[in-house]
Amino acid sequence: MSDFIQNLPDGWTIYLWLVVAAGILIAAGFMLRWAAKNNQFDEDIKYVLFDSDDEDKMEPEEFEKYKSVMKDQYAERDEFLKEQQKRSK
Repeated sequence: MSDFIQNLPDGWTIYLWLVVAAGILIAAGFMLRWAAKNNQFDEDIKYVLFDSDDEDKMEPEEFEKYKSVMKDQYAERDEFLKEQQKRSK
């Protein structure tokens, strides 16, 4: 193996770097696609950290936004659980 590497012409490492870079870009593309399909870019996710006891720490508009986000999250969770239950049957 070391003879093979030593007998390669000059400049072969650039091709290795190009292949590695292409692999990284392809993997990053797949990860971004997965993240987009799974709502990972949702800016309202910060409201999931709060609970109803935090109402005094929030502005009234923020608290309303929190309630609507949580309502959507619970609905999405219920849909997911129903789909998962259908698959398991």
